[in-house]
Amino acid sequence: MKLSVIIPAYNEAERIKKTILSVQGYLSRQNYDWEIIVISDGSKDNTAEAARQEGVKVIDNKTNQGKGAVVKQGMLTAQGDYRLFMDADNSTKIENLDKFWEFFDKGYDVVIASIGLKDSKILEKTGWHRRMLGKFSKYLIQIIMFWKIKDSQRGFKCFSAEAAKKIFPKQKIMRWGFDIEILTLAKLFNFKIKEVPIIWQNIGKSEVNLKSYFKTLLELFKIKWNLITHQYQS
Repeated sequence: MKLSVIIPAYNEAERIKKTILSVQGYLSRQNYDWEIIVISDGSKDNTAEAARQEGVKVIDNKTNQGKGAVVKQGMLTAQGDYRLFMDADNSTKIENLDKFWEFFDKGYDVVIASIGLKDSKILEKTGWHRRMLGKFSKYLIQIIMFWKIKDSQRGFKCFSAEAAKKIFPKQKIMRWGFDIEILTLAKLFNFKIKEVPIIWQNIGKSEVNLKSYFKTLLELFKIKWNLITHQYQS
């Protein structure tokens, strides 16, 4: 199987069907084998049942563990030679994957979507305070962790099976800061990372709030400490 698409979902009953249909429509036009795995992260609505109705594989966790935890679960459950996780709100549409394959062909192990590059296109409905917090967070992550990666937080990242099997068992952060950690691990294990400009649409509804930004930054410092103290090599 060439591709696994992992969709973490929390209380996404209203949007998950539309996202699955969009992904299925794209994948049905491809000439390779694929799978879609939806993981409900302790949803209080009927997210899991809505996803099952579209004929995809569903993992229905009864307790909320955090987005990082279910992405890890999906990556280690997946069978694809390449493993993509994407957000349930379809803010980065599956068609952006077309830009990724040439870099895998060139030997990259991890290819990530970015709105931090000049050719990215952002369609956003959000307040100025969130935009400012987002920019501040990006700069801080760059300064503390990896200067060359302009946007570590997009929910659209693809890993070779080799990279996924090496990175995700070492993952310790299970909530907002997990994106930073998995890229840190990719660098630590000498996997080649490519950042690709994409079209991103923020539809306005989000679980991310002011508290989430601060929690992410706290986890950033925890990841840095884990790196300094060689926690990932034990």
